[in-house]
Amino acid sequence: MDITIRDAVLEDAPRILEIYAYYVRETAITFEYEVPSLSDFQARIARTKSRYPYLVIEKDKVVQGYAYAGPFKERAAYDWSCEMTIYLDHTAQKCGLGRKLYEALSGRLRQMGILNLYACIGCPETAEDAYLNWNSADFHAHLGFVKAGEFHRCGYKFGRWYNMIWMEKMIGEHQPEQAPVRFLSAI
Repeated sequence: MDITIRDAVLEDAPRILEIYAYYVRETAITFEYEVPSLSDFQARIARTKSRYPYLVIEKDKVVQGYAYAGPFKERAAYDWSCEMTIYLDHTAQKCGLGRKLYEALSGRLRQMGILNLYACIGCPETAEDAYLNWNSADFHAHLGFVKAGEFHRCGYKFGRWYNMIWMEKMIGEHQPEQAPVRFLSAI
């Protein structure tokens, strides 16, 4: 079994979109209702890659998942913080690929000077259902993220209301005189 983590390229967009489409159509993991067009998805990838890493993980030369970072908020004081996102092919979960991919992304972000990682995660209000479970929150907790806040009944999909939690992880030292982040556009 050959596992490779590399920077995503626009030619990966059809496979990445295929992975994401499952979550749009079949789950409340994303609160998006419609699968984006390929051109819209390519634009999303390009926009992200202009400043942040966007990685894919391959198993035997087939993309099995992707992860990327983006701004936590669009203000200069938040530069040292970013939001992380990960999706694995729904048939490739719970086999260690997610951890490898997230650790690679975290390492790249640390090299850039990012200090705070955040994840926005849809969660069931009380009990798991056919569309949403606690797997993403559990995955992040296993990687050292802690719950920082919860919004109640903020997402509506498949005729049900869902909560959303923010989880956070600190990966760097906060200094009184903090060096600027080295965004990819500046490297």
